[in-house]
Parts: sequence; C-alpha cells; structure tokens
Amino acid sequence: MEPLVQFFFNLLPFLSDWPEWLALTVIGVAAAIMMFGFIAIFALIAIWLERKISGHMQDRLGPMEVGGWHGWAQTIADTVKLLVKEDIIPEKADRPLFKLAPMIVFTAALSGFAVLPWSSEFIPADLDVGLLYILSISSFAVIGILMGGWSSNNKWSLYGAMRGVSQVVSYEIPAALALLAVIMSAGTMSMRGLVMAQSGNILDWNVFNFFPLTTIAFFIYFIASLAEVNRTPFDLPEGESELVGGFHTEYSAMRFAFFFLGEYANMFVVSAIAATVFLGGWLPPFEALGFIPGPLWFVGKALLLVFVQMWLRWTLPRLRVDQLMYTCWKVLTPFSMAIILLIGLWKVL
Repeated sequence: MEPLVQFFFNLLPFLSDWPEWLALTVIGVAAAIMMFGFIAIFALIAIWLERKISGHMQDRLGPMEVGGWHGWAQTIADTVKLLVKEDIIPEKADRPLFKLAPMIVFTAALSGFAVLPWSSEFIPADLDVGLLYILSISSFAVIGILMGGWSSNNKWSLYGAMRGVSQVVSYEIPAALALLAVIMSAGTMSMRGLVMAQSGNILDWNVFNFFPLTTIAFFIYFIASLAEVNRTPFDLPEGESELVGGFHTEYSAMRFAFFFLGEYANMFVVSAIAATVFLGGWLPPFEALGFIPGPLWFVGKALLLVFVQMWLRWTLPRLRVDQLMYTCWKVLTPFSMAIILLIGLWKVL
C-alpha cells in the first residue's frame, strides 16, 4: 500500500469501510488540498522573506509598516489586492488558451509534490521511477509559459515565452545528467531509495560521495535548476528591464497570482529534489541529532537552498541570451557528461 494511502487510513479509519474507488478519490483530493495549502503558505512566507533579504542586502528596511513586526502582513495585503482586482483579458487574446496557461503552470508545479519524500513514513507516492516522474512532470510548465506568451497577442509576451522555452528545454539536459550521476552510484530512481542510500552521517550524503565528482554534479544541478525556475541570473523570460514583464505581461488578478504561485512552488520543488538526491533528504547530518523529526530536516534543507536562490537574485546581474546558452551547452553539459563518464569508470575499476 502507498505510504500516503496508509497514512490516511491510519488517520481516518472509517475510510476502510468505504468503496475503494471512493476512498482513493477522497484521499487524492485531500492530499492535493494539503499540498495547495502548503504552497500558499510557503509562497506568502517566501515573498515576505525575499523582500527582507533584498532590503538587508541593499541596506534598506524592506516592508516594515503593514502588519506590525517587520511588515509580516504586507504579503497578505498584496494577496487580498490580487483577489479583488479586475481580471483583464486583452481584446485580441486567444481567450481559452489565455485562461488555461496559468492553470497548466501551477498544475505542473503542484504535481511535482506527489513524490517528494517528506519522511520515511510520509511519501505521497513512492514510485520506482520517482525522480524520472518529477523531471518529466515539471517540464509541462514550459507548455503553460509558451501558451501564455502566445495567447496574449503581445510581442513582449511572445519574446519572453520563446526565451522561456529555449531556456528550460536546454537546461533540463545538464540538470538530468547531474542527477544521473547520482543514480549511477545509488542504483535507484526511487526517492525513498535515494535517501536510504545516504544513511549514516553527513559524509555519506551523495554530495560528498565520489568527492569531488558528485559535489560538482550538485552545483551543476543547482545552477541548472535556477534556469528551470526562471530565477536570476537566468530570469530572461520575465526580463522586466527588457520585456516589460515577459510572458505574463498581460496577466492580472488571480491569473497572475497563479503564475507567481507556480514559480515559488517550483523553487521549493527543485530545492527539495537537491535536498533528496544530494543532501540526505529527511536524514540528520549526525545520528546524535536523530531526535529532530525527519520532515523538519527535509523542509529545512529545502528552505536553505531557497534562501540561496534569493541570495543570488540580489547579488548577480542578468545574463545575456548568448551567455545563457553558452553556459548551458559549452560549460554545464560537457562537465556533467564528463562526471558521468568518470563515475562509470570509478565503479568499473
């Protein structure tokens, strides 16, 4: 039985008396609502945190007034503003595609949460090919980005969408190759299996296994993941200084909010993948710290990487398009292929 199903049957024993199809439907809907709630709360905290980090890095105060202590309610006020704003659709836009695009972007991000291993007891879907699934499903966001840019009937939006497609499709290759290097050493694509292969202490984590090859693979994956979620220095699809707002220029109200939620959800997902594959997932760095629950370790490691993403946003300038492609095809991809070759030779010899 899947860990998620068993979790809900233990939590709600009366479900075992229901028809199987009805119980599984209720469990699926409940899990989706739980993950949506987590994404919404995470996005609120992450947006507030990003403003505070940028304020500190640029020697400003950041939000301080709304909500009292350090402006904690500023993001809530902004959310309410988005909820009550008028939903404007350009007259010559392709209305069905325009409406569908933000849903696809957010659904792709939400679907990635299905296989994240929060702890040894709670993995929504422990697939044998969990890592392959999450790499595949996250690619659907490209369709939403292209759909939103094209359907807006706006040249800036179309430019941003085309940049987004070329960027994400390109950087998926070094990201997947970097993860493949770890799969070769662990011998599994199961998210649970990848974590269990790192049992022990911090030196058993994949980031230090086959040192320095897997350490370089970690940095390659992290850099490629920045490009996949359109974060600085790879935020060319949005490029406010060049493209007004990029692929979501014409969006307003909750449709714009869903693009925003999708971006922050993807930030957590790619950080959670890195935490799972390279940093021991829910495992503590030392056995003496085993009294701290696994989900706290997992979320803490993912949030640490999210903080680094924010840190880089306010540190690095945006790359040019030619620099973006040069970094992918002539730096990250050759290095990741070399790492795979060296790890294969290491295992054979």
